Amino acid sequence: MGALDAATTRLSAALDRLDKLAAALAEQRAESMRQKGEILRLSQERETLLARIAELEEDGRALTGITEEVESRLDGAIEEIRAALAR
Repeated sequence: MGALDAATTRLSAALDRLDKLAAALAEQRAESMRQKGEILRLSQERETLLARIAELEEDGRALTGITEEVESRLDGAIEEIRAALAR
């Protein structure tokens, strides 16, 4: 009976170790799934932000063009005023 008891004890210990490993693996798998979800969310947010940056850059270019036009018109108006005052 001693050999059977020893084998039962070893089997029980092995099953306990297996349960612990399985639990750890399940936790790691759950964490991996959570991280994949977070990566997906962050990737989508990144794409949204890149699109917004592109829009803002386009707005900046448009404002630069308008600013240059206003500057040119103001310079012309100043020159006309100076010419009128010089007469």
